[in-house]
Amino acid sequence: MIIRTIVLINFFVFLAWSLSTSQGFFPFMMKHFTVSWLGLRDGEYWTLLTSVFSHSAFLHLFINMYVLYGFGIALRTLMGRTQFLLFYLLAGVTGSFMHAVLSLLYTNSPAQPALGASGAIAGIILYFSLSFPREKLLLLGFIPISARWAAILLVFLDLWGLSAQSQGGGLPIGHGAHLGGAVIGVVYFLFNRPPRNLTEDRG
Repeated sequence: MIIRTIVLINFFVFLAWSLSTSQGFFPFMMKHFTVSWLGLRDGEYWTLLTSVFSHSAFLHLFINMYVLYGFGIALRTLMGRTQFLLFYLLAGVTGSFMHAVLSLLYTNSPAQPALGASGAIAGIILYFSLSFPREKLLLLGFIPISARWAAILLVFLDLWGLSAQSQGGGLPIGHGAHLGGAVIGVVYFLFNRPPRNLTEDRG
């Protein structure tokens, strides 16, 4: 139920984005559903959370919600609903904050807005991969890879992408948010390791 609720909230915010231009409230969505260093500087702290449930592109929404369902159900069972929700929100908010800080200090673009659940999703992937390191995943839908190596590849790509952005290149992807969420996934695992017998069942 908790995962369905998260998906529904994301879907309704996406609908709001879809209608925002024609209905004249695009500036409202930008102000309240994207996060940036300048916005936080101006006191828009709520965007650390609201941006986590915000997607303006359908493909972005679909990928994040698909991964949430794929990995989230296992973690919800492992953690319980309340702890899973707290973990998801913590990873998402940390990802938002990390984007804002790195955009100021590393990529020199403090006004760069970000939105999406990618930070929370990165946290989920890292926690899952540490809990079930030998679980087989399909990279790009057809390349088998262990969860351990998938997590390492994810972090490497984000570090590389962030470096490229700092030099004026790279793709318009929130690598800083991914890394922030990934850090929470690692830290949360270190302090909340699942029982060994549960992880061995899938290993």
